[in-house]
Amino acid sequence: MTSAKELVRIQKFLSMAGICSRREGERYVQQGRVKVNGKIITEPGSKVDPEKDRVEVDGKRVVLSNHLVYLALNKPKGYVSSCQQTKQKTVLELVNLPQRIYPVGRLDKDSTGLLLLTNDGRLHHRLLHPSFDHEKEYEVTVAKPIPNGALRKLAAGLPMMGTKTRPAEIKQISSKHFRIILKEGKNRQIRRMIRKVGNQVIRLHRIRVANIWLKDLPPGSWRYLNEDEKKKLLKTAGLLEHD
Repeated sequence: MTSAKELVRIQKFLSMAGICSRREGERYVQQGRVKVNGKIITEPGSKVDPEKDRVEVDGKRVVLSNHLVYLALNKPKGYVSSCQQTKQKTVLELVNLPQRIYPVGRLDKDSTGLLLLTNDGRLHHRLLHPSFDHEKEYEVTVAKPIPNGALRKLAAGLPMMGTKTRPAEIKQISSKHFRIILKEGKNRQIRRMIRKVGNQVIRLHRIRVANIWLKDLPPGSWRYLNEDEKKKLLKTAGLLEHD
């Protein structure tokens, strides 16, 4: 944990506590929702002492948890990967824990499969940063047979959102079913890529993030990462030294 002598920016503190992302923390501050020692702060760059200062968001005290948790969830269809207030069903409704946790990245409402959740703000930041080169593996079922030429285009990269998608690994399973490994996560990337080659996604199911595999975890169920999984994931994220 941060020492008492080390001050941290308020948005980083909120992220470390599992309240929100750093960017959301900046908005909370600008909206006047954050108090430090009883006073509302409005400057996102403000610094706090995690062990001495009293921080509140919307009137509720925020503390850093010594107990970090790391979960794997098999997200069912129809749930959104969000911590914010919404009228839709969120993945947090599937996990009943005393710690405040949040999803690492997102799966859209119609997609299923592996979603990591944690209260470790460091890991959340590393996994979402564009420079972190981890793999995400998906099983994809499309509406009509997909030719080899289209698969080669997906693997080579396609123009999208003013840039080009990074090269991907593709393994065809059947005429309408294949696996794809990405090292990036643009919004609804796979669905957009499939539309660009003249097809449509029927089912999108994530089976792996970095070294964490979904395996046979039932839909809607979750499990703690085991020690080996957690250690390898933290090493990959640069949060533990390699042996």
